[in-house]
Amino acid sequence: MKIGELAKLTGCSVQSIRHYEKEKLLASLRRSDGNFRLYDSATVDQLRFIKHCRSLDLSLAEIRQLIALNQQPGIGCDDVNRMVDSHIEQVALRINELQDLQNKLMTLRNSCSNQSTVKECGILQTLSVSRK
Repeated sequence: MKIGELAKLTGCSVQSIRHYEKEKLLASLRRSDGNFRLYDSATVDQLRFIKHCRSLDLSLAEIRQLIALNQQPGIGCDDVNRMVDSHIEQVALRINELQDLQNKLMTLRNSCSNQSTVKECGILQTLSVSRK
């Protein structure tokens, strides 16, 4: 199948497929007589794997590592578990950072009432104060 059909089957854009090829996460196995890349069902499975990993916000480096590990079915899965544990820690850290940001924005929002003019706006005044 050609890249357009692969994109339709997987719900992945042609640009993303080309990017994954450039990053060596996907390989086009052969070419048509017209020099078009041709893909098979294994590529569909691989692309779905990559897309699922991306939906979990795994980096391309992490996906590359998982692909390499997946090609060694007889080894233990300690490395896979460690990677996911590390990713969970990073997500928890980002959640904390986002909650802190939300609290700061709520405090900022509470510094101004709807009846103020722009000149009296507590948000703009707070943002104008230099932080040291």
